[in-house]
Amino acid sequence: MTKTQCQQKWTRYYRQLNAQKTDPVTLYLNSLAATGRRSVRCLLHAAANMLHFEGELESMPWGLLDFQQVTLIRNQLQQQSKSANTINLTLSALRGVSKVCFSLGLISAEHWLLLQAIKRVRGKRSSTGQSLTGIQIKKLYRTLSQDKTAAGLRDHAVIAYMLATGLRRSEVRDLELSDYHSKTGLLRVKAGKGNQPRTAYLNTESRGIISVWLQVRGKTAGALFNPINKTGTINNKALTSESIYNIIRKRTEAAGISNISPHDLRRTFVTQLLVAGVDLNTTRQLAGHADIQTTARYDLRDEKHQRKALKQLYR
Repeated sequence: MTKTQCQQKWTRYYRQLNAQKTDPVTLYLNSLAATGRRSVRCLLHAAANMLHFEGELESMPWGLLDFQQVTLIRNQLQQQSKSANTINLTLSALRGVSKVCFSLGLISAEHWLLLQAIKRVRGKRSSTGQSLTGIQIKKLYRTLSQDKTAAGLRDHAVIAYMLATGLRRSEVRDLELSDYHSKTGLLRVKAGKGNQPRTAYLNTESRGIISVWLQVRGKTAGALFNPINKTGTINNKALTSESIYNIIRKRTEAAGISNISPHDLRRTFVTQLLVAGVDLNTTRQLAGHADIQTTARYDLRDEKHQRKALKQLYR
C-alpha cells in the first residue's frame, strides 16, 4: 500500500468514526465488568505500544488493525516470555474491539472474521501472587493494632474485612454502611464481579475490629470506609481503589511483609479456607467465583500441606 493510499484509508476511517460520535475502545471497555476494565485497558495500551502508536487509546485507528499486526503482537508477547494467560487475554481484548468496529460498520465481516481466526496460545494458567501465612497474618494484625489513629483503625478494619471475606478491592470500595449487619456479621456484596450479588460473613475477631472503626466513623449513611485527611477528619465519601491499594502496601510493609497486593489478601482467604479443610466448591461460593477452576488457581498451599495430606491417605 502506498503512502497516499494509507492516508486515504486513515481519512476514510476517521470520517466514519466521527459520524458515529464514539470510539470502539470506549464501547468495548464499557461492556466489561468495572472490575476488569483497568487490566484490559493496560493490555490494549501494551498492544498499541508494540505497533508504535502514540496517543490515547480512544484515538487509535482500531478499525485498521489487520491480521499481520495482531500476529506481530502475539509473537512479541511470546518473545517477552509473557504467560499464555496474558497473551490470550490480550488477543481476546483485540478481538473484542474489532467486534465493536464491525458492529459500528468500520470494518467488513471478512476483516472481522479474519481477526477472530487468530489462534490462542496454548499453555496452562499458573497460580500467581502469594498467600500470607498464619504467622504473617498475626504479625500484620499486631502491627495494625498499635496505630490508634482514625486512619489506623480504618486500615485495620479494611484489611480485616478483606482477609475475613476475600472481597475484591472494588467490592470493598463500593461497600456502604447499610450493607453490614453488625449484630450478625452478615455482609451484602451488591455488585461483585460480573454484577453478581452475594453475601459474606465476618468471624468474631473481624467483627470486633470493624466495631471499633464504626465507633469512630459514626452512623452517617454512605460508604463504609472513608478517606481521612491529615487532621483526622473523616470525609463522607468512599475510598478509591488506588487508596485501598496504598493502604495494603503501607500496612504490610510496616509489618515487614513485602510486595503484598490487595488481591493477595483474596488469595490468602481462599488458601486459608482450603487449609482448614473447606471443600473447593464451598470455597468457590464464598469467594464469589463463577468457575471452580478460578478458585483452584488461588490455591497456594505449600508442599508442607501436600505432604500432610499424603500421610493421611491410608490412615
